[in-house]
Amino acid sequence: MRPGVPYGATHDSSTTFDSIPAFRDLNTNTCEVMDIKTNTFCSSGMHLPNGSFATFGGNGAVGPGGAIGSVQYPGGGAASWDATYQDDDGAKSIRVLNPCSDDKDLSSPECQWFDDPSVLSMQAKRWYSAAEPLADGTIVLIGGFQNGGYILRNYPNNDPTAGAELTYEFYPSNGQAPQDLQFLFKTSGLNAYPHTFLLNSGKLFLQANLSTMIWDSETNTETDLPDMPNGVVRVYPASAATAMLPMTPANNWQQTIIFCGGTDMPDSAWGDFKYPYIETWNYPASKDCQRITPEPADGSAPVYVQDDDMIEGRTMGQFIILPTGKMLVVNGGLNGTAGFGQATNVTTFDQMPFAESFASGPVGTPAIYDPTAPAGSRWSNAGLASSSIARLYHSSALLLPDGSVFIAGSNPNLDVNTSSAVPFPTEYRAEKFYPPYFSASTRPAPQGVPSTLSYGGDSFDVTIPSSSYSGSANDAAAATFVSVVRPGWTTHAMNMGQRYLQLNNTYTVQDDGSITLHVAQMPPMPNIFQPGPALVFVVVDGVPSNGTHVIVGSGSMGTQPKKQASALPANVLSSAAPSGSGSGNGSSSGASGSDSGSKGQSSASGLDWRSGYQGALLAGAGALFALLAF
Repeated sequence: MRPGVPYGATHDSSTTFDSIPAFRDLNTNTCEVMDIKTNTFCSSGMHLPNGSFATFGGNGAVGPGGAIGSVQYPGGGAASWDATYQDDDGAKSIRVLNPCSDDKDLSSPECQWFDDPSVLSMQAKRWYSAAEPLADGTIVLIGGFQNGGYILRNYPNNDPTAGAELTYEFYPSNGQAPQDLQFLFKTSGLNAYPHTFLLNSGKLFLQANLSTMIWDSETNTETDLPDMPNGVVRVYPASAATAMLPMTPANNWQQTIIFCGGTDMPDSAWGDFKYPYIETWNYPASKDCQRITPEPADGSAPVYVQDDDMIEGRTMGQFIILPTGKMLVVNGGLNGTAGFGQATNVTTFDQMPFAESFASGPVGTPAIYDPTAPAGSRWSNAGLASSSIARLYHSSALLLPDGSVFIAGSNPNLDVNTSSAVPFPTEYRAEKFYPPYFSASTRPAPQGVPSTLSYGGDSFDVTIPSSSYSGSANDAAAATFVSVVRPGWTTHAMNMGQRYLQLNNTYTVQDDGSITLHVAQMPPMPNIFQPGPALVFVVVDGVPSNGTHVIVGSGSMGTQPKKQASALPANVLSSAAPSGSGSGNGSSSGASGSDSGSKGQSSASGLDWRSGYQGALLAGAGALFALLAF
């Protein structure tokens, strides 16, 4: 399969075109134009078990300046089509892109987006909804706006249903009409893009506003968990960095969720659908980080645990789980929230210092969080340089197969605005961030990584040549592990479906310095890592290989086959004390360097922007959907 990322389009009022997504080939940095019918703006999305990607919902048809499209529904308020931008209403749309291999014609229908609401659509309008897969590959779709706004409420909030979709449904549909979810009534106002994670029990963890719960989607029953401490809102538009921590043999694949940043603005400050009630750009974002383990192995009650504060406060920060198990946070602002507008309750447009942006103070310096470090020492930005490009509302990031991180977008404006007169114009430049392990002069080159992983079953062997590392072979073997990473579907400073799981492994060190890894299949627990596409990395002494694309599970919707957990042989060291022939792995914690895998050179800062291409993130469809011009 060609390594690449599908992208979508943003609107430019100087042109007339259909929605134009594209497929970017990561090997050649070339782009192939595709086509979609409906407006994907602020949709959700998820992988499917066979490696396809689906997007759900979006905006109605819009025209220049964010105006309602030219062909409006009776009564107005939304449109089915716009004559200028030629986009159809996407509020109920389901769009599917199937994987295609190099021997396929990418212009053929089977390799293009399927986007026909008359054939495939949701039952309810969903804009800013959540999408999370279950263990059989079914996607549960939760909440969302019915029409646009800053947050999901009027103020006073006398009718939580006004403009809000407080229900859930499934894809593929189970034939059931959308059902009310009481949690969405409880969290009314601040529950767009609710944070949602499938748990080992098969139930789902949900967090929105200040509330937290575990939800049984089969019976529609809810179990309340403690509220988010310190009054910090994490969901959009507070937009905290949120992720499930790496699941490893050392923690028995425990599921712990971390929230960092967002804002503790008081409830009255949030305002309503129209705008916030304060000058948000003057309100500092939170540094606060909290962890919670929703289903503790010892049966104790779940509680939030205070974690190390971030180095600086961030709204719209985004966690990217790296192949090493460390976590990069990028993008965002020091003050305010996501969203845009032309007024607040206390400010007219001519008084807004950052034009239509509700945030200020772009944070250009990434930071790395080490979840296994002792408390008090988990955050660092040492050796990480800053980007000068503001990445605020509608920016996003995604882990790439070579272990670098693709960063693109930012558009806190009602439409495309590239004018230098606005502080944060529509951003068409894309960057790649090279984490510290790119300073290594040698990267592992494993042999024998499979293309599929099962839930339990026979182990497999991976060979690491002696040229993949330097120093003692026995030491290198003890410092080697295999990680399975699902980068997720990214939008609005989130990566829906992002997960990291370290496989069990043992090793045999050969006298010639090569290392044979004996690697277990996935734990026989589809709930902790749902079926679908992922990347497998072999990490030697903190330096990852290039990722290998795999399919986890059967590749089909339905109950996933499970076998006994893999049995592994004991470790075997070499008495010959061989060494690797690589030229040195360098430091796994120093400054970023060049990509020895010929993926391009990084600058000394660890950030690489190639002026030969430009990337504009579709506001809402995320880094999986950018319009690239070459």
